[in-house]
Amino acid sequence: MAKFLVKLQRYFRRKPVRFFTLLALYLAAGSLVFLHSGFAGESTVTGNQRSTGTGEGPGLPYLGVMQLSRGFKAAATVPERGRRHGPWFKSTSKEPVERSKGGDYGSTRSRAIRSRSGREKEEDRARYIGCYVDNTRRRTLRGMSFFDYKKMTVFRCQDNCAERGYLYAGLEFGAECYCGHKIQASNTSESECNMECKGERSNTCGGVNRLSVYRLELAQESARRYGSAVFRGCFRQPDNVSIALPISQLMLNMSVDKCVDFCTEKEYPLSALAGTLCRCGFPTTLFTLHEREDEQLCAQRCAGEEFESCGTSEYLLVYQTQVQDNRCMDRRFLPTRAKQLVALASFPGAGNTWARHLIELATGFYTGSYYFDGSLYNKGFKGERDHWRSGRTICIKTHESGQKEIESFDSAILLIRNPYKALMAEFNRKYGGHIGFAAHAHWKGKDWPEFVANYAPWWATHTLDWLRYGKKVLVVHFEDLKRDLFVQLQRMVGLLGIAACEDRLLCVEGQKDGNFKRSGLRKLEYDPYTPEMRKTISGYIRTVDAALKLRNLSGVPDDYYPR
Repeated sequence: MAKFLVKLQRYFRRKPVRFFTLLALYLAAGSLVFLHSGFAGESTVTGNQRSTGTGEGPGLPYLGVMQLSRGFKAAATVPERGRRHGPWFKSTSKEPVERSKGGDYGSTRSRAIRSRSGREKEEDRARYIGCYVDNTRRRTLRGMSFFDYKKMTVFRCQDNCAERGYLYAGLEFGAECYCGHKIQASNTSESECNMECKGERSNTCGGVNRLSVYRLELAQESARRYGSAVFRGCFRQPDNVSIALPISQLMLNMSVDKCVDFCTEKEYPLSALAGTLCRCGFPTTLFTLHEREDEQLCAQRCAGEEFESCGTSEYLLVYQTQVQDNRCMDRRFLPTRAKQLVALASFPGAGNTWARHLIELATGFYTGSYYFDGSLYNKGFKGERDHWRSGRTICIKTHESGQKEIESFDSAILLIRNPYKALMAEFNRKYGGHIGFAAHAHWKGKDWPEFVANYAPWWATHTLDWLRYGKKVLVVHFEDLKRDLFVQLQRMVGLLGIAACEDRLLCVEGQKDGNFKRSGLRKLEYDPYTPEMRKTISGYIRTVDAALKLRNLSGVPDDYYPR
């Protein structure tokens, strides 16, 4: 035996490659045997067989009711082509999760039936409940909504709706997400929900006027929340209160949460507290929310919450719920080609995208653009892809100046903003995107001084050129639009030749922020403008102010000065 081992040793010394090859084969065979023993004899994971471990995990948001299943055994049983769902849900089903077998995976119907079977049985998931009819004028789900024509997925829609406390999430047209607390339409054939998700082609995201709807089954009833309501103020009770706020409920143990939750369940955007009576409704001409009263008039203690005010029978304390007011959410292209081209002109950073959002809600028609911005199109500005001369949009966004470009339009809304704010907004957009922020290095480096030197003169010449060459120019100051949106939006819609519906404009006031509002949390801790910059910009402000007054227009707002 010893002689054999010596000969074998000498052999492998002369042939080292063969030795290492044999060693590799031995290790590979051992690994296969080990893996096989790990999977052999595994039982099917059922709905109530859970890992006891819970936690937040690195990079995962804690939602209060989240339970994370550790290990890959349960995940291995999820259907390969099933929909993705959030990890914060708990199914009551106790049936074992099985792989779908057989079927014609190429057909829309078989794919829908197969994925539905998997969806209804999945553990820790939202429950798919069917394909439903939707209507642009009266939505099936009337809560928050958002669009993404590039990256929409089932998980993303569910995540956004669940985070805001909604009970249902619905996907439509492959890219649109709607949330709500009630389904207010009938279901239809699964084959009509046949559009792939834009960000996840293996899954279905509704169809044309068809919603793929999920019920977000929260693990604990006590964790069901309706998001944070927005305080609107103290208001005198309207004369025809039963018409202005048609739904009411007596609550002897009244609190803000109870009234907000009640109105949210009834699918109303306004919750009004009147002592022990909770009223719900919409902002209308009978109750515009334009004339606020002193909050002390509403300072009556809630019966059910010692440190809250609940209004009185004469003065209502009003909150805006998470229910979306859909009276102004329908949008479409113009039914006939526009006879005139109307520009929505502004210097970059002056709020053009926000103004487009307001105009689309107020008129019900899409706005177009002199350019093409894919990120805006993906967020719901469908007129972005149309050629600016197509005549299908109500007005055209442009930052152009110069005689030739300006004379291409028959009329214009000229949006002007404080140059100090506009320059900073455009600098943030240039280096951080539509809702991002420029990095500290850009502000402190050479980028900011060069930007101000190039763009500050353009702020002045842009306004001067439109005043000089524009055929019919309506001047709107960004600051006035923020301060008095209703009146300024009426002026803008009037120039566009659309009869302004007051109830629709009141609806816009409740949806005014849109998807491109930059958060104010990351403000600079210092003034980026040097004395030389301020001196130069002040000169441009005086020039524009004089030009406006020369045309019998109001000059720039007072908050442009002093600087």
